[in-house]
Amino acid sequence: MQTLTTQQIAELLAGIARAQQAVIDAIEGQRPGFKGKYLTTTLTTAARIRNTAHTATLADLPARILLAYQSRNPPDVAVVQRDLEALLAAPPAPAAASAPVQDAPAPAASGDSLDMTFS
Repeated sequence: MQTLTTQQIAELLAGIARAQQAVIDAIEGQRPGFKGKYLTTTLTTAARIRNTAHTATLADLPARILLAYQSRNPPDVAVVQRDLEALLAAPPAPAAASAPVQDAPAPAASGDSLDMTFS
């Protein structure tokens, strides 16, 4: 079995997001206002961006990538790879419900992070 690199996984995630974006654009073409009225709020919830006490996880990354593709300048693979590597390097979150809330990771120095909780 071959091992995937973070670059390959980032390319895969970006490709999936582009395919999902094509479906979203097709729906928007048939039902104008779909993105603004329905999609953005649903994706924001799925990406857990409004929850400021939530530490970003690998489970949130696909929704964050797709949400970033909604902007005029979607992220490139290098940004996705950097965020993926940061999440993989972070210690796993404690499973206990009574565990203290961890601080959110600092945004990338270049400002090209998918983490939209920092403006």
